[in-house]
Amino acid sequence: MPVQPLSLNRPEGSAVYGNGNNHKLKIFSGRANPSLAESIARHLGCPLGRISLGNFPDGETSVRIEEDVRGRDVFLVQPTCTPVNENLMELLIMLDAFKRASPARITAVLPYYGYARQDRKDKGRVPISAKLVANLITKAGADRVLALDLHAAQIQGFFDIPVDHLYAAKELARSIRQLGIPPEDLVVLSPDEGSIKKALDFQRYVGGKLAVVDKRRTSATEVKHQHLIGASLDGKTVVMYDDMIATAGTIVGATRVARDAGAKRVYVCATHGVLCGPAIDNLRHAAIDQIFITDSIPLPPEKQLPNIRVISVAALIANAIHRIHGNESISALFNDEEPIAVQVRRPEGS
Repeated sequence: MPVQPLSLNRPEGSAVYGNGNNHKLKIFSGRANPSLAESIARHLGCPLGRISLGNFPDGETSVRIEEDVRGRDVFLVQPTCTPVNENLMELLIMLDAFKRASPARITAVLPYYGYARQDRKDKGRVPISAKLVANLITKAGADRVLALDLHAAQIQGFFDIPVDHLYAAKELARSIRQLGIPPEDLVVLSPDEGSIKKALDFQRYVGGKLAVVDKRRTSATEVKHQHLIGASLDGKTVVMYDDMIATAGTIVGATRVARDAGAKRVYVCATHGVLCGPAIDNLRHAAIDQIFITDSIPLPPEKQLPNIRVISVAALIANAIHRIHGNESISALFNDEEPIAVQVRRPEGS
Protein backbone atom coordinates (compact mmCIF):
# COMPACT_ATOMS: atom_id res chain seq x y z
CA MET A 1 0.00 0.00 0.00
CA PRO A 2 1.50 3.40 -0.98
CA VAL A 3 2.53 5.66 1.87
CA GLN A 4 0.51 8.85 2.24
CA PRO A 5 3.04 11.56 3.10
CA LEU A 6 2.46 13.90 5.98
CA SER A 7 2.28 17.52 4.98
CA LEU A 8 4.19 20.24 6.73
CA ASN A 9 1.47 22.84 6.73
CA ARG A 10 3.20 25.90 8.13
CA PRO A 11 1.86 29.45 7.84
CA GLU A 12 4.30 31.77 6.16
CA GLY A 13 7.04 32.90 8.53
CA SER A 14 6.24 30.23 11.16
CA ALA A 15 9.58 28.44 10.92
CA VAL A 16 10.93 27.01 14.17
CA TYR A 17 14.36 28.55 13.69
CA GLY A 18 15.56 31.18 11.27
CA ASN A 19 13.38 32.99 8.76
CA GLY A 20 11.27 31.59 5.93
CA ASN A 21 12.99 29.02 3.76
CA ASN A 22 16.29 29.31 5.65
CA HIS A 23 14.81 26.73 8.01
CA LYS A 24 14.04 23.34 6.51
CA LEU A 25 13.40 19.86 7.80
CA LYS A 26 16.19 17.44 6.89
CA ILE A 27 16.20 13.69 7.54
CA PHE A 28 19.49 11.80 7.40
CA SER A 29 20.27 8.15 8.03
CA GLY A 30 23.24 6.18 9.22
CA ARG A 31 23.91 2.65 8.03
CA ALA A 32 22.22 0.88 10.96
CA ASN A 33 18.65 0.86 9.56
CA PRO A 34 18.38 2.82 6.29
CA SER A 35 15.10 1.17 5.25
CA LEU A 36 13.34 2.54 8.34
CA ALA A 37 14.79 6.01 7.70
CA GLU A 38 13.59 5.88 4.08
CA SER A 39 10.10 4.94 5.22
CA ILE A 40 10.07 7.79 7.77
CA ALA A 41 11.13 10.23 5.04
CA ARG A 42 8.35 8.98 2.73
CA HIS A 43 5.77 9.57 5.46
CA LEU A 44 7.11 13.10 5.86
CA GLY A 45 7.07 13.71 2.11
CA CYS A 46 10.74 14.66 1.91
CA PRO A 47 13.79 12.84 0.53
CA LEU A 48 16.55 11.55 2.74
CA GLY A 49 19.47 13.93 3.01
CA ARG A 50 22.62 13.09 1.09
CA ILE A 51 25.47 11.78 3.20
CA SER A 52 28.49 9.60 2.35
CA LEU A 53 29.34 6.91 4.89
CA GLY A 54 32.20 4.47 4.64
CA ASN A 55 35.33 3.16 6.28
CA PHE A 56 38.96 4.06 5.86
CA PRO A 57 41.37 1.17 5.14
CA ASP A 58 42.15 0.84 8.86
CA GLY A 59 38.44 0.47 9.72
CA GLU A 60 37.81 4.00 11.00
CA THR A 61 34.44 5.51 10.09
CA SER A 62 34.32 8.05 7.27
CA VAL A 63 31.51 10.65 7.11
CA ARG A 64 30.83 13.50 4.69
CA ILE A 65 27.58 15.48 4.49
CA GLU A 66 26.86 16.03 0.80
CA GLU A 67 24.46 18.98 1.08
CA ASP A 68 24.07 22.28 2.88
CA VAL A 69 22.48 21.98 6.34
CA ARG A 70 23.22 25.45 7.69
CA GLY A 71 20.20 26.70 9.64
CA ARG A 72 18.25 23.49 9.02
CA ASP A 73 16.35 21.34 11.50
CA VAL A 74 18.27 18.05 11.20
CA PHE A 75 16.96 14.65 12.31
CA LEU A 76 19.52 11.85 12.27
CA VAL A 77 18.08 8.30 12.31
CA GLN A 78 20.47 5.71 13.75
CA PRO A 79 19.53 2.84 16.10
CA THR A 80 22.55 1.61 18.05
CA CYS A 81 21.79 -2.06 17.38
CA THR A 82 24.16 -4.86 16.39
CA PRO A 83 27.00 -4.25 15.67
CA VAL A 84 26.43 -1.93 18.62
CA ASN A 85 29.87 -0.35 18.94
CA GLU A 86 30.19 0.34 15.18
CA ASN A 87 26.73 1.88 14.94
CA LEU A 88 27.25 3.94 18.08
CA MET A 89 30.60 5.25 16.85
CA GLU A 90 29.11 6.08 13.47
CA LEU A 91 26.32 8.02 15.22
CA LEU A 92 28.83 10.02 17.27
CA ILE A 93 30.96 10.89 14.23
CA MET A 94 27.89 11.91 12.23
CA LEU A 95 26.73 14.13 15.10
CA ASP A 96 30.14 15.80 15.19
CA ALA A 97 30.06 16.36 11.43
CA PHE A 98 26.61 17.95 11.62
CA LYS A 99 27.52 20.09 14.62
CA ARG A 100 30.40 21.58 12.63
CA ALA A 101 28.08 22.26 9.64
CA SER A 102 25.98 24.81 11.61
CA PRO A 103 22.42 23.43 11.52
CA ALA A 104 19.80 25.15 13.66
CA ARG A 105 19.17 21.99 15.67
CA ILE A 106 20.23 18.32 15.62
CA THR A 107 17.87 15.63 16.89
CA ALA A 108 19.28 12.13 17.31
CA VAL A 109 16.49 9.69 16.43
CA LEU A 110 17.22 6.42 18.27
CA PRO A 111 14.68 3.73 17.37
CA TYR A 112 16.78 1.41 19.57
CA TYR A 113 19.11 2.55 22.35
CA GLY A 114 22.02 0.18 22.88
CA TYR A 115 23.59 -0.31 26.33
CA ALA A 116 20.19 0.51 27.87
CA ARG A 117 20.25 -2.56 30.14
CA GLN A 118 23.36 -1.28 31.92
CA ASP A 119 21.39 1.48 33.64
CA ARG A 120 22.51 1.10 37.28
CA LYS A 121 25.22 -0.39 39.50
CA ASP A 122 23.75 -3.75 40.45
CA LYS A 123 27.09 -4.90 41.87
CA GLY A 124 30.42 -3.36 42.77
CA ARG A 125 32.94 -1.98 40.28
CA VAL A 126 30.70 -1.98 37.19
CA PRO A 127 29.92 0.94 34.85
CA ILE A 128 26.60 2.64 34.20
CA SER A 129 27.06 2.36 30.44
CA ALA A 130 23.62 3.79 29.59
CA LYS A 131 24.67 7.06 31.25
CA LEU A 132 28.05 7.05 29.50
CA VAL A 133 26.37 6.65 26.09
CA ALA A 134 23.98 9.51 26.92
CA ASN A 135 26.97 11.72 27.75
CA LEU A 136 28.71 10.78 24.50
CA ILE A 137 25.64 11.55 22.37
CA THR A 138 25.17 14.91 24.07
CA LYS A 139 28.85 15.85 23.85
CA ALA A 140 29.03 14.81 20.18
CA GLY A 141 26.47 17.46 19.27
CA ALA A 142 22.87 16.30 19.73
CA ASP A 143 20.51 19.06 20.84
CA ARG A 144 17.60 16.69 21.37
CA VAL A 145 16.90 12.93 21.42
CA LEU A 146 13.89 11.06 20.08
CA ALA A 147 13.87 7.49 21.44
CA LEU A 148 11.55 4.51 21.12
CA ASP A 149 10.77 2.24 24.09
CA LEU A 150 13.83 2.76 26.25
CA HIS A 151 14.49 -0.32 28.34
CA ALA A 152 14.31 1.79 31.51
CA ALA A 153 12.37 5.05 31.71
CA GLN A 154 15.01 6.63 33.97
CA ILE A 155 17.43 6.74 31.02
CA GLN A 156 15.64 9.93 29.96
CA GLY A 157 17.19 11.53 33.04
CA PHE A 158 20.69 10.51 31.95
CA PHE A 159 20.57 13.18 29.24
CA ASP A 160 21.12 16.89 29.91
CA ILE A 161 19.13 17.69 26.74
CA PRO A 162 15.41 17.18 25.99
CA VAL A 163 14.35 13.56 25.36
CA ASP A 164 11.07 12.63 23.68
CA HIS A 165 10.13 9.04 24.51
CA LEU A 166 7.86 7.12 22.12
CA TYR A 167 6.05 3.84 22.79
CA ALA A 168 5.18 1.21 20.19
CA ALA A 169 2.51 -0.51 22.33
CA LYS A 170 -0.37 0.99 20.33
CA GLU A 171 1.14 -0.10 17.01
CA LEU A 172 1.56 -3.66 18.27
CA ALA A 173 -1.83 -3.71 20.02
CA ARG A 174 -3.53 -2.83 16.74
CA SER A 175 -2.19 -6.07 15.24
CA ILE A 176 -3.57 -8.04 18.18
CA ARG A 177 -6.98 -6.39 17.90
CA GLN A 178 -7.09 -7.29 14.22
CA LEU A 179 -7.01 -10.97 15.21
CA GLY A 180 -10.56 -10.53 16.52
CA ILE A 181 -10.00 -12.27 19.85
CA PRO A 182 -13.08 -11.92 22.14
CA PRO A 183 -12.09 -9.97 25.28
CA GLU A 184 -13.36 -12.76 27.55
CA ASP A 185 -10.90 -15.18 25.88
CA LEU A 186 -7.87 -12.91 26.14
CA VAL A 187 -5.25 -12.83 28.92
CA VAL A 188 -2.28 -10.46 28.84
CA LEU A 189 0.62 -12.33 30.45
CA SER A 190 3.59 -10.55 31.97
CA PRO A 191 6.61 -12.88 31.43
CA ASP A 192 8.16 -11.76 34.73
CA GLU A 193 7.51 -9.41 37.64
CA GLY A 194 9.63 -6.65 36.11
CA SER A 195 7.32 -6.38 33.10
CA ILE A 196 4.04 -5.98 35.01
CA LYS A 197 3.71 -2.26 34.33
CA LYS A 198 4.30 -2.79 30.60
CA ALA A 199 1.71 -5.57 30.59
CA LEU A 200 -0.81 -3.31 32.33
CA ASP A 201 -0.22 -0.56 29.77
CA PHE A 202 -0.65 -3.05 26.94
CA GLN A 203 -3.83 -4.40 28.51
CA ARG A 204 -5.36 -0.91 28.21
CA TYR A 205 -5.15 -1.23 24.43
CA VAL A 206 -6.21 -4.86 23.93
CA GLY A 207 -8.48 -5.57 26.93
CA GLY A 208 -8.73 -8.97 28.59
CA LYS A 209 -7.43 -10.06 31.98
CA LEU A 210 -3.94 -10.04 33.46
CA ALA A 211 -1.61 -12.78 34.70
CA VAL A 212 2.04 -12.81 35.76
CA VAL A 213 4.74 -15.47 35.60
CA ASP A 214 6.71 -15.59 38.86
CA LYS A 215 10.26 -16.13 37.57
CA ARG A 216 12.65 -17.58 40.15
CA ARG A 217 16.42 -17.72 39.63
CA THR A 218 18.01 -20.92 40.93
CA SER A 219 21.60 -20.01 40.05
CA ALA A 220 23.62 -17.38 38.23
CA THR A 221 22.91 -19.06 34.90
CA GLU A 222 19.59 -20.84 35.41
CA VAL A 223 16.11 -19.38 35.68
CA LYS A 224 13.17 -21.55 36.64
CA HIS A 225 9.64 -20.39 35.85
CA GLN A 226 7.46 -21.81 38.59
CA HIS A 227 4.32 -19.96 39.52
CA LEU A 228 1.47 -18.30 37.69
CA ILE A 229 -0.30 -15.39 39.39
CA GLY A 230 -3.61 -13.86 38.32
CA ALA A 231 -6.17 -14.92 35.73
CA SER A 232 -6.56 -18.55 34.66
CA LEU A 233 -5.03 -19.37 31.27
CA ASP A 234 -7.02 -22.57 30.72
CA GLY A 235 -8.59 -22.41 27.25
CA LYS A 236 -7.53 -18.78 26.80
CA THR A 237 -5.55 -16.87 24.20
CA VAL A 238 -2.41 -15.47 25.81
CA VAL A 239 -0.62 -12.31 24.66
CA MET A 240 2.79 -11.35 26.06
CA TYR A 241 4.30 -7.90 25.63
CA ASP A 242 7.81 -6.69 26.42
CA ASP A 243 10.10 -3.96 25.17
CA MET A 244 12.59 -6.40 23.66
CA ILE A 245 13.39 -10.02 22.87
CA ALA A 246 17.11 -10.63 23.43
CA THR A 247 18.01 -14.32 23.91
CA ALA A 248 14.27 -15.15 24.23
CA GLY A 249 14.86 -17.24 27.36
CA THR A 250 12.26 -15.35 29.39
CA ILE A 251 9.66 -15.46 26.61
CA VAL A 252 10.16 -19.16 25.93
CA GLY A 253 9.98 -19.99 29.63
CA ALA A 254 6.76 -17.99 30.03
CA THR A 255 5.32 -19.68 26.94
CA ARG A 256 6.00 -23.07 28.50
CA VAL A 257 4.20 -21.99 31.67
CA ALA A 258 1.24 -20.72 29.61
CA ARG A 259 0.93 -23.94 27.62
CA ASP A 260 1.20 -26.06 30.76
CA ALA A 261 -1.61 -23.95 32.24
CA GLY A 262 -3.88 -24.79 29.29
CA ALA A 263 -3.48 -21.76 26.99
CA LYS A 264 -4.87 -22.58 23.54
CA ARG A 265 -2.90 -19.89 21.68
CA VAL A 266 0.15 -17.78 22.53
CA TYR A 267 1.11 -14.49 20.87
CA VAL A 268 4.21 -12.46 21.67
CA CYS A 269 4.69 -8.73 21.05
CA ALA A 270 7.97 -6.85 21.48
CA THR A 271 9.20 -3.51 20.23
CA HIS A 272 12.83 -4.47 19.67
CA GLY A 273 13.76 -7.76 18.04
CA VAL A 274 17.34 -7.91 19.31
CA LEU A 275 17.32 -11.71 18.82
CA CYS A 276 20.88 -12.37 19.93
CA GLY A 277 22.71 -15.57 20.92
CA PRO A 278 20.38 -18.61 20.96
CA ALA A 279 17.22 -16.52 20.40
CA ILE A 280 16.28 -17.90 16.98
CA ASP A 281 16.78 -21.53 18.05
CA ASN A 282 14.79 -20.86 21.21
CA LEU A 283 11.92 -19.27 19.31
CA ARG A 284 11.95 -21.85 16.52
CA HIS A 285 11.18 -24.63 19.01
CA ALA A 286 8.77 -22.66 21.21
CA ALA A 287 5.02 -23.19 21.01
CA ILE A 288 4.31 -19.60 19.96
CA ASP A 289 1.61 -19.00 17.35
CA GLN A 290 2.92 -15.62 16.20
CA ILE A 291 5.58 -13.10 17.19
CA PHE A 292 5.08 -9.42 16.44
CA ILE A 293 8.15 -7.15 16.49
CA THR A 294 8.76 -3.70 15.03
CA ASP A 295 11.30 -2.56 12.45
CA SER A 296 13.23 -0.51 15.03
CA ILE A 297 16.03 -3.02 14.36
CA PRO A 298 16.47 -4.56 10.89
CA LEU A 299 15.64 -8.27 10.71
CA PRO A 300 18.24 -10.09 8.58
CA PRO A 301 17.20 -13.13 6.49
CA GLU A 302 18.87 -15.61 8.83
CA LYS A 303 16.63 -14.44 11.69
CA GLN A 304 13.35 -14.52 9.79
CA LEU A 305 11.02 -17.24 11.09
CA PRO A 306 7.63 -18.12 9.55
CA ASN A 307 5.79 -16.93 12.66
CA ILE A 308 7.60 -13.57 12.96
CA ARG A 309 5.68 -10.56 11.66
CA VAL A 310 7.32 -7.13 11.48
CA ILE A 311 5.21 -4.05 12.25
CA SER A 312 6.55 -0.70 11.05
CA VAL A 313 6.99 2.22 13.45
CA ALA A 314 7.87 4.62 10.62
CA ALA A 315 4.54 6.46 10.80
CA LEU A 316 4.82 6.85 14.57
CA ILE A 317 8.34 8.27 14.36
CA ALA A 318 7.39 10.49 11.39
CA ASN A 319 4.48 11.93 13.38
CA ALA A 320 6.82 12.66 16.28
CA ILE A 321 9.39 14.32 13.99
CA HIS A 322 6.64 16.43 12.44
CA ARG A 323 5.53 17.56 15.90
CA ILE A 324 9.04 18.32 17.14
CA HIS A 325 9.72 20.29 13.96
CA GLY A 326 6.58 22.34 14.56
CA ASN A 327 7.06 22.73 18.34
CA GLU A 328 3.91 20.69 18.98
CA SER A 329 3.08 18.23 21.77
CA ILE A 330 4.43 14.68 21.52
CA SER A 331 2.19 13.39 24.31
CA ALA A 332 -0.84 14.00 22.07
CA LEU A 333 0.26 10.94 20.10
CA PHE A 334 -0.61 8.75 23.09
CA ASN A 335 -3.70 10.45 24.47
CA ASP A 336 -6.16 8.90 22.02
CA GLU A 337 -6.91 5.27 21.22
CA GLU A 338 -5.85 5.66 17.59
CA PRO A 339 -2.85 7.57 16.22
CA ILE A 340 -3.45 11.14 15.22
CA ALA A 341 -3.72 11.65 11.47
CA VAL A 342 -1.52 14.51 10.36
CA GLN A 343 -2.44 16.35 7.20
CA VAL A 344 0.30 18.63 6.03
CA ARG A 345 1.18 20.55 2.89
CA ARG A 346 4.75 21.63 2.41
CA PRO A 347 5.02 25.30 1.34
CA GLU A 348 6.50 25.77 -2.12
CA GLY A 349 10.28 25.52 -2.10
CA SER A 350 10.56 24.57 1.58
